[in-house]
Amino acid sequence: MAGRIRQADVEEVKARTNIADIIGERVALKNAGVGAMKGLCPFHDERSPSFNVRPQAGFYHCFGCGESGDVYSFLTKMDHVSFSEAVEKLAGRIGFTLHYEDGGAAPEHTGRTRLFAANAAAAEFFRGQLQTGEADTARRFLGERGFDAGAAAHFGVGYAPKGWSGMHAALKAQGFTDEELTTSGLVSQGQRGVYDRFRGRVVWPIRDVTGQVIGFGARRLYDDDKGPKYLNTPETTIYKKAQVLYGLDLAKRDISREHRVVVVEGYTDVMACHLAGITTAIATCGTAFGSDHITVLRRVMGDDSTAGEVVFTFDPDAAGQKAALRAFADAKRFNAQTYVATGPEGLDPCDLRLQRGDGAVRGLMDAKVPMVEFVLDQRIAGFDLASVEGRVGALRASAPVVADLRDALLQPEYIRVLARRLGMDTEDVRREVERAGRAAGGKRESTPTAPAVEEGPGEPLMRVSVASLPRTADTALERDAVMGLLQFGHRMDAALVARALDVPFRLPALEAVRVAVQGKDMQRPGWAVDAIGAVREPYRSLAAELLASDFPALGDAAAVSSASDLARRLVIRELDARKNELLGAIQRVPPASEEGRAIRLRLRELDAERQRLTADT
Repeated sequence: MAGRIRQADVEEVKARTNIADIIGERVALKNAGVGAMKGLCPFHDERSPSFNVRPQAGFYHCFGCGESGDVYSFLTKMDHVSFSEAVEKLAGRIGFTLHYEDGGAAPEHTGRTRLFAANAAAAEFFRGQLQTGEADTARRFLGERGFDAGAAAHFGVGYAPKGWSGMHAALKAQGFTDEELTTSGLVSQGQRGVYDRFRGRVVWPIRDVTGQVIGFGARRLYDDDKGPKYLNTPETTIYKKAQVLYGLDLAKRDISREHRVVVVEGYTDVMACHLAGITTAIATCGTAFGSDHITVLRRVMGDDSTAGEVVFTFDPDAAGQKAALRAFADAKRFNAQTYVATGPEGLDPCDLRLQRGDGAVRGLMDAKVPMVEFVLDQRIAGFDLASVEGRVGALRASAPVVADLRDALLQPEYIRVLARRLGMDTEDVRREVERAGRAAGGKRESTPTAPAVEEGPGEPLMRVSVASLPRTADTALERDAVMGLLQFGHRMDAALVARALDVPFRLPALEAVRVAVQGKDMQRPGWAVDAIGAVREPYRSLAAELLASDFPALGDAAAVSSASDLARRLVIRELDARKNELLGAIQRVPPASEEGRAIRLRLRELDAERQRLTADT
């Protein structure tokens, strides 16, 4: 067993890793001020982005929930890996060879890392099997749906052979144990031992947002297969079907750029959409579209405005209609506008492409209708609108849909739409919608707040934040100065930085931050993150906010200049205070005394130092 990773290697890997690249694989980040990026927090559900990333400092902080840290803490919290696994993961990403304290090599068995490795090896095995003679049925299945070898390769489609242990034997030969293969869901346990879970099927690798294979979806090919038509990897520590979206690894870049996502119902539908040019298509994996999927998509979309679009494609049959109604209940959590697109004659994207070509698939987007209208039509469909009773029943069934609309501008418009659909007076519809709204009152989601810091057993201590600081000129100077030092201290004059940090602050909260920053080697990568970790509670979250906040400057060079000016102002403030003390003291001593001469000498020194500082501005 290898020892601990050498600290120098830990620091080197972190220094070579751009934290924005790692976080950006999971969260859509946008530029937000000098040296800062912003997105929706991956650690709590929010509608407006409060998650800030500072790539130069290698730091992130959420102003909503208080989570903060470096790239290692992000991976350990987000991917639920150990610290060592996070370091090893990033080292592998940049091709860096780690060294261990006992001189050993990297450990080969590290939990989740081995599950990822097993799934990757299985995906490679299945891809290779698709080229064998036995896989003719699988290749014909794909070809009949319009997918050639290139399409199969692009999506990593493979074939699981009929035998009971083909994949098991191949992966055992690569050093994987039965326990690892069972834990990963690749094999099942029977009375006579383990056997391949996927046999005689077309196999699609399911990847997480970073592109790592975490599981598989497989379709039955042979009539003598008595298993389900579609079979997925069971729940594992890395595969949670309620949070997984097939195709997201391929679609995320365009989803983030276009602020549009198309939700389809199956693997072949995703393939058809992408090949037809709709490269933002994704699908759920053996489960209904739910709230966890929405959370994942909103982070990738950067869903902080109503400019985005989420388009659902549903079959027009009863099951598809039920799926649409379920999706509508959750889709209100999107800030983006939601739509429904149904293919002509009920064709799904795969069949539509096969029968009518790529253009027809792209045309689905032109035929989309707002989800609210789709749901209203579903609610109304079961009533006889030719009768008074039918119209009243339809109104009562559909009014809650309109009452629940968040957008105050949309609601009156849909009241008129509903009135036209039902052939009823607009005022009657409005009254029923208002009644439905009152009936549903008090059921709104609460906004998460930043958690308290536990100072001791049963003693919650509220976090100190930038917003809670006093609104005084002294506080503003100290706040902005320490913010500038944290963010740009490594680019400022070292002597000025040291001199500014020698000045005690007047506000205790900011003084705690100054003490932690003082004496740090600002040329060492990650120094600011370490400084924040050294700030005593309850002021650590304040320090994190100061490092993550938008520094008030128009450009990088201007920010460094402004931070330097703030540091000089701190020193000048101290010089002026000491000068005032000396001026008071000189009034109390004889002018010709030794003490009087010493005070006058010190006053001249203070004036000279102040003059030098002001000359540098």
